[in-house]
Amino acid sequence: MKITVTENMFKEQFVRMNRADNFSSAGLSALFEYLEDMEKDIGEEYELDVIALCCDFTESDIDTIANDYDIDLSDCVELEEQFNIVLDFLESETTVIYSDEDTGTILYANF
Repeated sequence: MKITVTENMFKEQFVRMNRADNFSSAGLSALFEYLEDMEKDIGEEYELDVIALCCDFTESDIDTIANDYDIDLSDCVELEEQFNIVLDFLESETTVIYSDEDTGTILYANF
């Protein structure tokens, strides 16, 4: 038996599993949309597993990402340039689900 999950229900599952801090509200919305698109593309329903999603995806700020992946930003003066370098790196290595230059955060598939 399956139920159709709305975006609000999707977000609530992260709260119920004590994972509300893993992703921003905007990040969760983007992840929900990504999973819905994936279902359509592969023609198969996705079984919601909050813990697996928290293991498979990360939303983080550009400084943390640069540190985690040894991305040298020392020659970058402007934040926009730093953001674009980190975003370009992630786009070349994995799937980027969401990015927000205003907050400096990016949600991507772990690799």
